[in-house]
Amino acid sequence: MKKMKVLSLLVAAIMLISLLTACGKSSQTDSPAKESTTKSSAESSTKPEEDSSKAAQPVDIEFWTFQDLHVAFYEDMAEKWNQENPDQPIKFNPTVYPFDDMHNKLLIALQSGVGAPDLVDIELGKYANFLKGDIQLVTLNDIVEPELDNIVKARVDIYSKDGNYYGICFHVGAAVIYYNTELCEQAGVDWKSIKTWDEYYEAGKKFKAALPDKYWVSLESGDVWHMWPMISSQGGDMLDKDGKPSINSPQMIKALEFNRRMLDEGIAVVAPGNYHHSEEFYAMMNSGAIASISMPMWYMDRFTDHMPDLSQKIAIAPLPVWEVGQPRSVGMGGTGTSITKQCKNPDLVKKFLSYAKLSKEGNIEIWNKLGFDPIRTEVWSMPEMMNSKNKFTEYYVTNPFEVLSSIKDEILSVNVSEALPATLDAMKNSVLTRAYTEKNVDIPSMLAEEQDKIKY
Repeated sequence: MKKMKVLSLLVAAIMLISLLTACGKSSQTDSPAKESTTKSSAESSTKPEEDSSKAAQPVDIEFWTFQDLHVAFYEDMAEKWNQENPDQPIKFNPTVYPFDDMHNKLLIALQSGVGAPDLVDIELGKYANFLKGDIQLVTLNDIVEPELDNIVKARVDIYSKDGNYYGICFHVGAAVIYYNTELCEQAGVDWKSIKTWDEYYEAGKKFKAALPDKYWVSLESGDVWHMWPMISSQGGDMLDKDGKPSINSPQMIKALEFNRRMLDEGIAVVAPGNYHHSEEFYAMMNSGAIASISMPMWYMDRFTDHMPDLSQKIAIAPLPVWEVGQPRSVGMGGTGTSITKQCKNPDLVKKFLSYAKLSKEGNIEIWNKLGFDPIRTEVWSMPEMMNSKNKFTEYYVTNPFEVLSSIKDEILSVNVSEALPATLDAMKNSVLTRAYTEKNVDIPSMLAEEQDKIKY
C-alpha cells in the first residue's frame, strides 16, 4: 500500500509538471503568433509592392570611353535616372582608356565574344571598323526612329548601316570659326564682315602687315578639322558618294593650295604639336599669337579649359565660303555611343541611353556639362540654352546658339564608309604634313600618289 501511495504521488507530480510546461510554452508563443497574423493581414495589400521597390537592386552598366569629359556627363545622368526611376536603378561603372587602346581592345572583345562592356563610346573615325561582317552592336531603331523629326538625322545616319542605327552622337559638331577679337581690333580687321575665303585671305594680309610677329590663322598638319569644311562647301568630301577615297579631288587641291599660300606668305602657321589639341598649341594660342582657327563647336571647351587668358576675347562666327550662297558649315567628328551584344540588360541600357542622349533633359545637360551643340534641335532656342549662364556663355563674346541657329539649315553631313578610317589616317599621317611642310611640293601630284596608297 505504501508503495502504491508513493507511485500515485509520483504520477501526479509528473502530470503536474507536464501541464505547467505546456502552459509555459503557450504563454511564450501565443502573443507573437497573434501579432504576426495581425501584421500580415494589415499589410497584405501594400507591403509586397513596397518591399519590391525597396529591394530593387541596381543593375551594373559597364561603360568604356576614351574621353574622360564624357564620364562626368553620364554619371550625372545616371544619378538623375535613379531619382526618376527608383524601380529600375542602375550602377554606372565607367572606364577611360587611351584612344587607340580602347578601340583596339573593344574590337578584340567583340570579335572574340568575351570581355566587352555594356555601353561604349566609339569615335566616328573608327566606327566603320565595327560595322563590318557580323555586327556585334545592338540596333537602336526602336529608340532612334521615334525621334528622327526632333534631331539632326545626319548625326545618327553616320552610325548606321543597311537601315539600322547603331550609335547616337553627342553633338552636331557644326564647323565654325573662332576669332580673337582683341587681336582683330589691334590690326584693324573687321571679322564680322568676312564672308568668303578670299576676304579671309585679304584680312590675313592686313593682319600680318599690322602685327608681323603674330599669325592670322593656325593650320593642323596632323588632323583634318580645319580643312574638311573647305572641301565640303564646294561639294567635295574625303570619300565620294560610293564611299571610296577621294582625296585627290579638285576641291581638295583648291583647299590645300589656298592654305599653302597663306603659310608661304607668313599669314598662317602650322599648329605647334601639329594639331589644335596639343599643349604646345594651347600655350601659343593662349598667349595671343594667333587670331583665328577653324574648328567644330565641340572645341568650345578646349578654349575654356586650356586657354583661360582668352576669356571674353573669343568670338564664334560662321565659316567663310568660296562663293556666297554655299553652305557655311558641316557636321564633323562625333562619338557614337553604342550597346554591345554582350550586354546583359540591353532593354534597360537602351532606355538609359535614350534618356541621356535623345531626351530634352539630356540634350540640355550635354550643353551645360560638355559645351556641345546637341543633336535635338528644339532645345537650341529654349531659354535654358539661349539664356543659360555657364562657363561657355561667360567665356565667349558671342552667343553660341545664335550662331548655330543662323547656320542650322546649312550644316552638311559627311560621307561615311569602311574606307573612312584608312582615308583619315592617310590625311593625318602623311597628306597634310607633306602639303604644309614639304618644300616645293606639287599638291596635285602628291594627292594622286597618296590616293593610290590607301588600302582598306
